[in-house]
Order: sequence, then C-alpha cells, then structure tokens
Amino acid sequence: MFDSLKLYVNETVDLDEITVALDKYDYSRSRKVSVCGDYSLVGENLIVFPVTFEYPVRIDLSSGKVRSIKSIDLVSFKTITSHKGVIILPAGILRKTRLNKAKIDMGEQPIDSFVDIEPGDFAVHIDYGIGKYLGMQRMRREGRAKDYFVVEYKGGDKLYIENKDLHKLQRYISFHRSPPRLNMLRGKRWGQSKKKAAKGAARTARDLLNLQAKRESAKGFVFSRDTDWQKKIEEDFPYKETPDQLTATIDVKKDMEDPRPMDRLLCGDVGYGKTEVALRGAFKAVMDDKQVAFLVPTTILAEQHAETFSERLKNFPVKIEMLNRFRTKLEQDCILKELAEGKVDIVIGTHRLLSDDVKFKDMGLLIVDEEQRFGVKHKDKMKRMRVNVDILTLTATPIPRTLYLSLMGGKDISMIETPPLERMPVQTEIIEYNKKRIKEAITRELARKGQVYYVHNRVNSIDKVASEVSRMVPEARLMVGHGQMSSRTLEKTMIKFIHGEVDVLVCTTIIESGIDIPNANTMIINDADRFGLADLYQLRGRIGRFDRKAHAFLVVKDFSTLTHEVQARLVAMKKYQELGSGFKIAMRDLEMRGAGNILGLEQSGFIDQIGFDLYCRLLKEEISSIEAGN
Repeated sequence: MFDSLKLYVNETVDLDEITVALDKYDYSRSRKVSVCGDYSLVGENLIVFPVTFEYPVRIDLSSGKVRSIKSIDLVSFKTITSHKGVIILPAGILRKTRLNKAKIDMGEQPIDSFVDIEPGDFAVHIDYGIGKYLGMQRMRREGRAKDYFVVEYKGGDKLYIENKDLHKLQRYISFHRSPPRLNMLRGKRWGQSKKKAAKGAARTARDLLNLQAKRESAKGFVFSRDTDWQKKIEEDFPYKETPDQLTATIDVKKDMEDPRPMDRLLCGDVGYGKTEVALRGAFKAVMDDKQVAFLVPTTILAEQHAETFSERLKNFPVKIEMLNRFRTKLEQDCILKELAEGKVDIVIGTHRLLSDDVKFKDMGLLIVDEEQRFGVKHKDKMKRMRVNVDILTLTATPIPRTLYLSLMGGKDISMIETPPLERMPVQTEIIEYNKKRIKEAITRELARKGQVYYVHNRVNSIDKVASEVSRMVPEARLMVGHGQMSSRTLEKTMIKFIHGEVDVLVCTTIIESGIDIPNANTMIINDADRFGLADLYQLRGRIGRFDRKAHAFLVVKDFSTLTHEVQARLVAMKKYQELGSGFKIAMRDLEMRGAGNILGLEQSGFIDQIGFDLYCRLLKEEISSIEAGN
C-alpha cells in the first residue's frame, strides 16, 4: 500500500503538517500550479495537482479545518466539481500515467464508496465487521491531537480508526431493505461470516473465470490498425478530448483489433462524450468494409445521432441511414434493401433495427445506447446478434447486472469520469406542488432567454397540465410533446423547441435519452415520486449542458404521503447532483432495487453478511488466486 496524504471535508488539520507531507512526497512548491506534482499555498487556500488527478484541487483550510475540496480548471480556475475527500499520492511513483488510479485509490478496493458515507450510515471494517459510523472525533493521544473515524458496534463498544487505516473501512452496501445485524467488537461471528463468504466467492470466481474463458475462446473479426482517414476524423473533432475520452477510445480500438469479440461497457455521465468514442469505433469498422448498427431507445435520439454522425463524417464516403418510425414505409423498404446489399455503412435506429426483416450483408459492430431502456424480447434479439460481432454498450447509469459483471471482470468497462470544462452541476430541489414556486422557476429561466422542460408522464392528462402551466405563465410560448402524437407532429414540435421557437415544452419522458439543447436549463418533473432513480437521473441529464447554472425541481403532491423508499430515491437525486455521479447513482439504484438474480440467493446472503464491497474484494482475491494456480 502506497503512503499517502488523505484529507476530508470537516476534518481538523494542521497546515504545517500538510506542507511537510507534500514536500516529503516530492511535490514542488511554486507560485502558480501548472503541472502534476506542483502545489501552491496562498493564505489558507492550498492548490495541489495530485499525480493521479486530471485537474488540480483547491482545498480551503480556513480556521484549521478542511472547509471544501474542489477540482478546478488549470486556466480559468473555475470549479469543475466538489469532493468530500482527496487522497494525494507521492509524486515520484505515478507521474507517468493515470491508468493505475483505479488499482490504488482508496486502499485498492473495487468500489469508491467511503466518500459517500455519512454519520448514521452502516459501515464495514475488514477486521471487526459491521457497525454504525458516528462521524469524526478529535482526541489527544501521546500528547498529540488526532482525528479518528468512529464506528459503534453492538453493545455500544466503539472503534477509533486513524487515517492510515481508513482503507479498511467502507460504507455497508447490501441489496435488501432490512438493516444489517451489528457485530460485537470482540465477537467471533464476523470471522465466521468472512470465511463462509470467501467459500461462496470461490465458487462464483470459478463461474466467472469459465465465462471469461468462453469469451476468450470465441473468434471474431480482427480489425486493421488505424488508417490515415481514421487519424483525420479524430483530428477534426471540434472539441478538446478529455483524458478519459482518449483512454476509452484506445480501449475500444484495442478490443476491435483483438481476435476476441469486443463486449465493452462505456460508462460516463450524460454529455461526457460517449457518442464521440462510439463514432470513432464505427468509423474504424467501416474502414474495414464492415457495417455498423447503432441501436438507440427513442426516435428523437436516433434523429440526433444521425445528424451528429452525418455532420462529422460528411467529408468521407460513408453512407449513413436512420431507421425509425419517422421514416415512411417506402423509405424503410429502400433502406432495408440497401442494408442487405451492403450499400449502407452505418444504420442508426430504434428497436425497429431488431425486426426480423432487417438483414445485414456483413455487420461488424453493434453499438447499444442505454440497454436498460429496451425490453426483454429486444435484449434476446440483441443476444442473437452478438455472435462473433463486436459490442459496445453506452450508458450513464448501468443496469445492475451489467454493472456487477463489469465490476467483477465478466465484462470489460471503460469509465469517462472527466466532465467537459463548460459543464456545471444541476442544482436539484424537492418541492411540493406549488403554483407560485413553479411560476417563479419558469419566469426566472425565461428572463435569461432560456427554455424549460415541464415533464408530466401521463398522456391522458398532459393537455390539462399544459393548460395549467399556460395560465401560470401566459407570456410563454408553450407546446406539448409525447409519444402518442403522430410522428410528423412530434417531429415538428421538437424541431421548434430545438430552434428556440418554444419556451416551455410540456412533455413525457420522450426527452429522457439524448435530447441535447444547451439553452434548456430548467426542468420541472411533475409527480417525481412515480419515477425510478435511473429515470430521474437520465431526465436531469438533459439540462446543465451549457455554461450557466441549471435547475431541476422534483415535484410531489404531498411529502407526508411518500413511502420511505420514495423518499430515499428523491434524496439520492439531491445528494448526487455533482458532475460525474452516474456511477454512484447506479450503485444506489442497485441497493434500492435489489440484486435480483445477479448472484443467486446464496451469494446475496453472503453480501448481506459482509457488505458488497468486501464481497467484491474477496471475489477478486479468489479470481487472482485461481489464475495464479493456487
């Protein structure tokens, strides 16, 4: 384990000790931070560029406490995102690359869940088991004041954990709603639970390695190395790629050039650049005369992706078509004929692509956007398409099974965690229905020449709701959009909104995936208690894609009638409003919805006993042990 400097918000600190540690770790003090390994100190503001970070962090250390920790842009010093903690590794060991970050961060555990722990949460200590986290406490030991993380066990016994041992502590994550049984601090039950879980993990490890062996033995098409045109299309990208985007692109290309068929999950927040990675993979496939199918959940998203691909590839001989219900039967028949003859290189479409009459001459790559939006029958058809075809799945909030398989090595995963510089977190509020509050929210957005989404997901009453909103803000240009409208009417409505001819769009969840309108930065979600966590997160991702503050209002009729589960879902949305929260939302969704048949009853029982994080660690140890022949 690497020595490191760990700082947490609200922790009491000694500024001199911090600078001594940074000097010891080979960080260079300078007037202005410019490269990894630099730090500067102005008053009680410390700016340090950790070697494992994409951006420097600014740490407010006023009055002897860590007040805030924020990643900032190197040039503008604008805040990119806030953190609850930061781990600063010695500069000498990892200057060369960030790729090892996942292996060493937070004590080498698979899930970075400590940063989300709050007083009152259940916690797991590797050596002592499940207790209740009480927060931090400053105590004097051997003449020095130190901060300890305090965990209470059965019977009221308390464990005081120093910073150096923090990697042994994690938030307890399970997939059942009942609270866990606390362990005795000096009891034997914890050791027995760990032994049983390790045996269960060994069985699962063998199953996963068998799955992996089958994947390794499968033979797919080996794509050629990058062409000059590939390099040109990537140079033409109008934005600066984030480091995570570049890494994900490299991952995808390496998979495509490997004989084993690709099955990669690309996980990144909405607006973080997953589509560009997919486009580069699609272009690579076309350069080897292979066809590409890009499967998306909505007709509107198909339109937007088709427009993006056509614009980016307009200077190259690539034929792109779109297949969805906006196309007439004659147009669809023509596209299907050319697809079967190999005259269409890239086809972008909805579940229409999974129909039996869709035939490819030589498909080499299937891209699936937001797999959880498709039904069981559609997923079965996708499985049949996967034979010897490279698969790239894009998601902001992976479905539980996909997330679990990715964490365990049953599926390759690339993470895009770096936000574009212009993105700002969406300020999220949970409110009871109040006409005055809603009117204020809409008029405030209109006053800055912006646009508003008003989401109401019931078609039978959407016109009535639209009339209410119109009476609240009669000056607003308002239109309605939902999936039961004729395709042409809906298309015209959406185009008007995209072009700024509509101020307020009262709509269903048709805008949930893919609509990218930078000028729309207020969203009101009516009856938010009726939505799932992933759905709320997807909806909120439609705003905040511009360099101005965005606001999301989760509206409920009456707080007092909400169940505990619904309250937890809405609170999670408010808690995870920072940029890059998609993975955390997926984990929270996994907790709330339950593991289902991901693991089977036995393995779920082990997770309940020791927590998901420790189970993952044991499973990884077993996998490594089997692979090493032990």
